[in-house]
Amino acid sequence: MRWSEATIHVIDFEGHPGYGVIEYGVATVRGGTVAAAATRVCRPTGTIRESDSRVHGLFGHDTAGHAHFSEDYGQFVDWRRTGVFAAHNKSVEHGLLKHTWAYPPFVPDWWSPGQESANWGPWIDTLRLYQTLYPGLESHSLGALVERFALGASLAATAREHCPPRRRQAHCALYDALASALLLNRLLTVPEAAEATLTALLRWSGETPPPEPGLFGD
Repeated sequence: MRWSEATIHVIDFEGHPGYGVIEYGVATVRGGTVAAAATRVCRPTGTIRESDSRVHGLFGHDTAGHAHFSEDYGQFVDWRRTGVFAAHNKSVEHGLLKHTWAYPPFVPDWWSPGQESANWGPWIDTLRLYQTLYPGLESHSLGALVERFALGASLAATAREHCPPRRRQAHCALYDALASALLLNRLLTVPEAAEATLTALLRWSGETPPPEPGLFGD
């Protein structure tokens, strides 16, 4: 399958292992467009660090009264059943996801069509993709890539459509997820990436398929 034919859920979290996910954003990409988006503020499991609040703009009073992130397990399982996950620097999102729920029930295995696995991955990683395709750039941070490829106006318009009014800037979960989604969709204009398969993008993202059964004498 070409990656552009797949459903891809681009995820961003604001949070820390010490207090959990306090905001998530999910931008669903299909056919080169942002087809849907979702976001929610979550109650922390510990004390939010003041230094973190200065970055993401969420303080204790912003999160009070909201449900914990752990209550959205069914929603994330549904997303994982319907598409592959993506992020900018996947290790952060994957780590926070597994910190809350070690694994989902059996869901599609994106390495082997028709098979299932109990894993949140594999992930498409826009950080690794752009490092692979544009190794000479000075920075591959999310903000630097948005600026380098002139996506600011598109991001602002998409954020106005999908983000809450006070969360339309960098380090807000859905805003950052939308930025990563636009970087992903931009690859449809790059000849070496436009026709790539889903498994090719996973490999370019640093993912490795599991060994074939019997490969080590099992």
